[in-house]
Amino acid sequence: MYVLGISCFYHDSAAALLKDGQVVAAVQEERLSRVKHDPSFPRRAVQWCLDTAGIQGTDLEMLAFHEKPLQKFDRILETTAAVAPRGLKRFHESMPSWFLNKLRVEDHLRDLTGSDAPLVYAQHHESHAASAFFVSPFSSAATLTIDGVGEWATNVIGSGEDNRVSLLSELHFPHSLGLLYSAFTQYLGFRVNNGEYKVMGLAPYGEPRFRELILEHLIDVHPNGSYRLNLSHFDFLVGDSTIGPSFAEIFGVPPRPPEAPLQQHHMDLARSIQAVCEDIVLKQARTARERTGHTRLVMAGGVALNSVANGKIVREKIFEEVFIQPAAGDAGGALGAALVAWHHALDKPRVVHAPDGMRGAYLGPSYTTSEIHAAIQEEGLSATVFDDDDLFPQVASHLAEGRVVGWFQGALEYGPRALGHRSILADPRRAEMQRRVNAKIKFREGFRPFAPSVPIEDADRWFNLDGAAPYMLLVVPVRAERLRALSPEDEAKTGLDRLWVERSDIPAVTHVDGSARVQTVSRDVSPRYHRLLTTFGEQTGTPVLMNTSFNLRGEPVVCSPRDALRTFLASGMDVLVLGNHVILRPSDAEPTGLRPAPPAVPARERTTRELRTFGVGGGLILATLTALQVWWDRPTVATLVGIVALGLFLPGVFYPPSLRAIERRFASAGKTLGHINGRILLSVLYLGVLTPIAWLRRIGGADPLHPDRDADLLEGWHQASRKHQELSRYNRMF
Repeated sequence: MYVLGISCFYHDSAAALLKDGQVVAAVQEERLSRVKHDPSFPRRAVQWCLDTAGIQGTDLEMLAFHEKPLQKFDRILETTAAVAPRGLKRFHESMPSWFLNKLRVEDHLRDLTGSDAPLVYAQHHESHAASAFFVSPFSSAATLTIDGVGEWATNVIGSGEDNRVSLLSELHFPHSLGLLYSAFTQYLGFRVNNGEYKVMGLAPYGEPRFRELILEHLIDVHPNGSYRLNLSHFDFLVGDSTIGPSFAEIFGVPPRPPEAPLQQHHMDLARSIQAVCEDIVLKQARTARERTGHTRLVMAGGVALNSVANGKIVREKIFEEVFIQPAAGDAGGALGAALVAWHHALDKPRVVHAPDGMRGAYLGPSYTTSEIHAAIQEEGLSATVFDDDDLFPQVASHLAEGRVVGWFQGALEYGPRALGHRSILADPRRAEMQRRVNAKIKFREGFRPFAPSVPIEDADRWFNLDGAAPYMLLVVPVRAERLRALSPEDEAKTGLDRLWVERSDIPAVTHVDGSARVQTVSRDVSPRYHRLLTTFGEQTGTPVLMNTSFNLRGEPVVCSPRDALRTFLASGMDVLVLGNHVILRPSDAEPTGLRPAPPAVPARERTTRELRTFGVGGGLILATLTALQVWWDRPTVATLVGIVALGLFLPGVFYPPSLRAIERRFASAGKTLGHINGRILLSVLYLGVLTPIAWLRRIGGADPLHPDRDADLLEGWHQASRKHQELSRYNRMF
C-alpha cells in the first residue's frame, strides 16, 4: 500500500512516498528544479517518487497535504482584518496565492497523478510532529515543534504513543519565535527563510549585550516557555518586511545592508537573539517533559534546525534521549503528512526501527555508473575509474595532501544537510581550509562554520558526545585533550579576528567557543562514507573530515551527476569523485563562482483541441460583435471586426496550430488584465467589506490581536483543539 505526501506553496516544497508505512522515497523540489527553496507545486518530486517505486498515481492508497488550507485562510482573514486598513498590502500578497494554489491542491494532485484516492489534510504542526515521532526509535515520546507559523500555531507541545500523535498545548500567531529570529535575520542583512543559520553561525563571535533589550522591548517570556511579542516593533502583519520602523531604534543602529561589512554590534545582536532563542527552547523542553511525563523527546519545525539550542537540550539532560527530524523544516512536512494519513486516517500499526526510520536521510535520487559516465562525456571531461580497494586510499591521499574533494555517492539526502552523499570534503587539520572553502569553493561569508564527520565508533575520542548524531543537528564540545592552549594575544582577540585562531587538532571544524556541529557516521547506514573516513584515519591518525554541502552560494545541493560536474567546474574544487569515477581539475579550468543556470521550464503547449476552441469560439464571439456593429450602422468597425473574426474562425476550423502565437499573446494580455482586475477587486473587498467588519469587531472586543485576548490563559499556552484528533476531520481542508 502506497501513500504520497506533499508540502508546497511557501518554501521548500517536497514529496514523500510511503510503502506499507515505511518511507521509500523523499525529495525536495528544489533539488530537481534547481531553484533554491522552490515553493512551487512539487510536480517533479511527485513524479520522481512514483517512478522510483515503479507505480502509477492510480496505485496510491491515499494522498496527503501538510496543512489545512481553510484554517490558514481563516488566520489570514482574521489577522489582516485585525490591522485593517493597514493590512491591504499583505492581503494583496496572500489572497491570490491562496485562491490559485492552496485552494487547488487537490486539483493539482489529481491532475498530475490521475489518482482518485482520498486526500488527507493534516495540521501543519501535526505533520511536523508526525515526521519526527513516527520515524524515531522511540515507542513513546514528547513532541516539540517550533517554526514561523502553520495555520494558527507557532509552537506546539504534544505526545506520541504507539501509532498516534496528540497535540496538547500550543502558542498562536502572531506570537512566534521563528518570526522573531527571522526579524533579526533581516535586521542583520540576511535573507529571511534562508539566512537564519548565518545568524546562528555569526553568534559565537559576539557577546549577548543586547539580550536584556530584546526581553524588555520585543518579547515577554514566561517561565514555562510561552511568550508574547510586542507587535508594535514588527511589520509582518501589514507589509513585506519583518521588522517595523521602530525596531532599529531599540538598538540604536540601522539595519545592515546585504553584503555590507560585519561590525562587532552585528555579532553582538546575533549572539543576543541566539541566547534568547536558546533560553525559550530550553524552557519549552522542560515544560514538554513536565506536561507529558515522557523521558524522550522528538523535535521538528524550522527552529529545530538550530543545532546550538539542540545541543543544550541534550547537555542539560532534560530528557534521556532526543531525536530530531533531519528534514525538520517544511520539506519534512510532506513526510509527516503521509505518516498522518497512514497511522491516523488508515489506523495502521507502527513499527519502530533502530537506529531510526529515516535510512540515514538517503531517500532521494541515485544514479547508475552508465548515467555518471554519460554525464562526464557530455561535459567533455576525462575520468579514471577505480575499484573500491584503490578508490578509498586514492581519495584519502588527495584529502591528506590538502586537496578539496567533491564527493558524490548513492542516494541524495532529504533535508538541508549534506551527510556524505552530496558533500564537499577537506582535511580538518588544516586551519586554512575553513577560509579556502568559504572563499574559493563556496563563494560565501568567511565566518560560516563547517561540520566534522567522524565514524561513530571514534566519536567519543574527539567530541563530548554521548550517543549518535547522524544528522548534523547537535553542536557539542570538542574534547579537552584535542583543544590547544591559546596565547595571551589570541585570547585577547575579539570579533572576526578570533576566526583564524587554531583552537584544536581539527581547527577547520572547531568553532570559536571550542564546539563543533558533529555528524557521526555508521558503517551500516553509510558504508562508503564510513570507509572513506576510516581510510583517512588510517593514513593520518585523524578519522575526521570537514564536510559541507555540495553546492555554491545561492544554489541547491547538487542532485545529478550533471549538477555535480558543472558545480565542480564553477568552483575551486581540486577533485571530483562520482561513484568510482575520479576527475582531477583541468589545469586550464578557472573557477567562475557562477552557479549553473536552472534548467528552463518549457511553457505548457496548448493542445490542438484547446487551440480549436480558442479560434472557433473567439471567431463566433467576434462574429456576434460584427452583427451588432452592422445593426448599429457602423460599417467600418463591422468590417474590421469581421476580418479578425474570420482570421480566428477559419484557422480554428482547418489548422488550429497556426493560432499558437496569437493565443500566447492573448493569454499574456489576459493574465496582465486579470492581475490588475484582481487587485482592484481585492482592494474593494478589503476596504469596503473587511475593514468595516473589523472596526465593528474591535468595538465589540473581538479583535484577535488584542493584548488582553489571551489574558485568561495559563501563562500563554492554549489547549490544542481536540478536533485535531477526530478522524472525521480528515479529508477536509478545515
